[in-house]
Amino acid sequence: MTGKPVSEMSFEEAMKELEAVVGQLEHGDVALDASITLYERGAALKKRCEEELARAEEKVAQITMDADGNPTGTRPVEEM
Repeated sequence: MTGKPVSEMSFEEAMKELEAVVGQLEHGDVALDASITLYERGAALKKRCEEELARAEEKVAQITMDADGNPTGTRPVEEM
């Protein structure tokens, strides 16, 4: 674990650490107390990844295209 606050992580950082946490938990050679701590960190990392994906999806949804399929700008999601 990096020790970096989850709220400050990029999607890539959170995903990489989440994969490491899952790997440790799958091996099963972690003490119970450490497993609980890892699980809690993993839950926070999962939430961060979901939030970042939702934010990215919203940005993509805002991109408008012209008749040739070229991006022309953005529009509020409410107009979609």
